[in-house]
Amino acid sequence: MSSPVKIPFKSLIHIDRKSDTAVYLQIAYQLINAMQRGVIVPGIQLPGSRQLAELLEVHRKTVIAAYDELDAQGWTEIRPNKGTFMGSIAAAKETDPLKYNKEFLASYPVSTGYTFKKSMLLDLPAMGSENELEFTDGLPDVRLAPLDQLSRVYSTNLKRKSNRRYLGFAHNEGSEYFKEMLVNYLNNTRGLHISKQNVMITRGVDMGIYLAADLLLEADDLVLVGDLSYYVANMIFQKAGARIISVPVDEEGISADAVKSLCEKHRIRMLYLTPHHHYPTTVTLSAQRRIELLGLSVKYGFVILEDDYDYDFHYNSSPVLPLASADGHGMVVYIGSFCKSLAPGFRSGYLVAPENLIAELGKLRGIVDRQGDILMEQALAELLEEGEIQRHLKKALKVYHERRDVFCELLKSNLGEFVTFSAPPGGLAIWTKWHASLNLMRISKQCGLKGLYLPQTLLYQTESLTAMRLGFGNQTVEELSRSVEILETVVKGF
Repeated sequence: MSSPVKIPFKSLIHIDRKSDTAVYLQIAYQLINAMQRGVIVPGIQLPGSRQLAELLEVHRKTVIAAYDELDAQGWTEIRPNKGTFMGSIAAAKETDPLKYNKEFLASYPVSTGYTFKKSMLLDLPAMGSENELEFTDGLPDVRLAPLDQLSRVYSTNLKRKSNRRYLGFAHNEGSEYFKEMLVNYLNNTRGLHISKQNVMITRGVDMGIYLAADLLLEADDLVLVGDLSYYVANMIFQKAGARIISVPVDEEGISADAVKSLCEKHRIRMLYLTPHHHYPTTVTLSAQRRIELLGLSVKYGFVILEDDYDYDFHYNSSPVLPLASADGHGMVVYIGSFCKSLAPGFRSGYLVAPENLIAELGKLRGIVDRQGDILMEQALAELLEEGEIQRHLKKALKVYHERRDVFCELLKSNLGEFVTFSAPPGGLAIWTKWHASLNLMRISKQCGLKGLYLPQTLLYQTESLTAMRLGFGNQTVEELSRSVEILETVVKGF
């Protein structure tokens, strides 16, 4: 029989006095871990409770409690007049019993012991930075979000006895109250003519795109996107097995003539649009082309996936109504969210489509997000009914309008010799084209060293294009001034 002295138990067990886990459980868990990993082999006799207590410098009752826990879990067997032995349960994998160092016992595998399919399509550059200053692709300023109002109504909903049923598993269609308020809001602001049966609640635009692509696309389906386009959407389409064809975009948006030409040659399944402010160039799809594209969708039978990107932020006039407002044949799937209107962390979006598609999409959503955050939906519904979100957007719009104007002026006065751009009529970003001699990656790295985060996802550099999409919404006027100063120093340093 193996002797307990051959296993250095003092090296096996490391007690953390600051841990929230009771000491006796730490001892038990580490002994179990050592056996599972093959460091302690079955049949090893454990030291007596007094001996182990002395080794570990703990009270004997602590060791007795640990041994009781091991026995209760079936890891040990007590032999009368002989002692306590680790049971006959074999380790998951044979290892060296002498490999008792702390690193081995406290580690987690770096990689899997099996192979699996990997996809480069889903690789996303790291987002966010610890830098105080940051250019984004057009995110809002979370400091402007109506947190006090949202906190008030959310807390109220959490305390309501009638809402306790939502703390368990609820109906996967989401809050009916929120859908009712959302329908009113969309009909009033987007010119839609929908009912609750035409709406599905999502966790944001990307989730809506993913669900629509999963249901509507099959392998080798052709999807038309703008040149350039939203890279996350492109990856989702490719992950669904579709093939992407880029369509030219000019000052009136995506080319309807190019779409028509492709339809005459190929069977097109879907057209993805960000018509209000095309991503990333910010141009608005003209009214004429909207009519043409709707007509083409009916004639050739392709789905229009309309991304309601930056609809709530328009400065010079009333926003152009979405294509979905004029869809009389059920060709448009309309996707939007409150993530930009309030703050990206509030993952609440919507998908609008004919009732039969909503019913089928609801099945998919029930798998990946069974019921959503119904209490948050209830709170947002109250804010919509009280007009709080509408008032917030009105106030925020004035702030963003000022920031756009200041940012444009800063770019002209500080970097006018290097950059050209047009002030966008809306949205929270500016599409800027730079002198072809500039290396945008080097500029990004140098800006980072000086405290300005300029992520790679905002850079567009090819043989024919040197451009950056620079978001201004998340920065105050003072922060924009400092950001442009850093950008100016870096650009003029080349």
